[in-house]
Amino acid sequence: MAALKACGRWMVSISGQKLIAVPTNSNGEPFVFDCSQAEKRPQETENKGDDGGNEEKGSDRILALAVSKSGTLCALTDDVKRLVLFRTEPTWRCISTRWVVRRCTSLVFTCTEDELLAADKSGDVYSFSVSEPQKPGELRLGHLSMLLAVEVSPDDRYVVTADRDEKVRVSLLKTPYNIQSFCLGHREFVSALCIPAVLPHRLLSGSGDGTLKVWEYESGRRLQSWDLKELSSTSSTEAGSDTRLAVCSLASSPDGGHVAALCDSVPTVHLFRAKPGSDGLLSPAQMLSLPRCAWDLTFDSQGRLWVLQQDRENPALLYTRTEGGWERKCECTELLRLEEVLQTHWEMFQDSVGVASCFQHLYKVNFDNMASYLQKKQERIQQQNQQRGKKRAGQLPQCNSNKKKAKKGGTAQSGS
Repeated sequence: MAALKACGRWMVSISGQKLIAVPTNSNGEPFVFDCSQAEKRPQETENKGDDGGNEEKGSDRILALAVSKSGTLCALTDDVKRLVLFRTEPTWRCISTRWVVRRCTSLVFTCTEDELLAADKSGDVYSFSVSEPQKPGELRLGHLSMLLAVEVSPDDRYVVTADRDEKVRVSLLKTPYNIQSFCLGHREFVSALCIPAVLPHRLLSGSGDGTLKVWEYESGRRLQSWDLKELSSTSSTEAGSDTRLAVCSLASSPDGGHVAALCDSVPTVHLFRAKPGSDGLLSPAQMLSLPRCAWDLTFDSQGRLWVLQQDRENPALLYTRTEGGWERKCECTELLRLEEVLQTHWEMFQDSVGVASCFQHLYKVNFDNMASYLQKKQERIQQQNQQRGKKRAGQLPQCNSNKKKAKKGGTAQSGS
């Protein structure tokens, strides 16, 4: 799925096999990285699983993207289990290409920017050194199910992981075998995590159940829960009353005053206001109706909201905060530059356009075993009744003939 991140003076977008970084404050050339042309895996380890057996080849499709807090580092991982680290200033350059054990689902830099954490589909988190870019990754912690998101606290004390089985775990970053707490309450997979800058002790989590929850994560105490489908009549109309919503992206403004939430396949952005003096609670601020469904959203260093949407004519939207609320800005040099580059490389988005939902396979599947059992039982009873009817119809003349034979035999015996 396509993604968009603000990385210092760059806007970075990924989709398919490409990463594109566009400078927003200069006329410099965009940086393009194509995973299909990147360094290949050594032959002796290519397509080998953990047990040494053959493994299915990947497609160079980018799976996850992360940028550092300062915007000087960026990393991606792809379907062939390649982990690429970039330095963005003064110009983009590839620092290293390493290999992960399994396909990753989420990446995050620590706030000190000395480690890169990679969460994978098997439930493990590996740590990769930034200062030693060729050093292999080290296993830090593991879940029993697929990990979907990973986050670190602003003081780098905790690492927060979310998995497919509705769990959010808070562990100590330096000694991750020490679990601080669990944040439990979601009814479906947890797909997004965010710790607002102005609320360092609050955790936001988005889930496939369509809710946004606020936690005091050190204790695991839930403070708030917002059902995004109930908040917006527009989203309910667009998605349908029976459609399940999955939160696909959460972002916090640099000052932490606003939080934006985006649901998969729904053209609506939910904006919440966060105030330091409100015990870390959120209040709904505004809903932005988008022309098309969006893939991702992000805040830049100036606090502006950028949205990457499924529209070739207008692939990017820009919103700024005013006294009257958030308003869309159309005439902007940075926006026009980003749109021009994305339109030129629109073929990279073809695999993401029109995709119904990238989370559909993560939902629980409920089976109505009782209805199926009763139906099969009724069919079995009908078959038994039919068989009994046939036997009775076939046995009646047979019984009469047996009686006649017995009578004849008895008469002959008495005559003798």
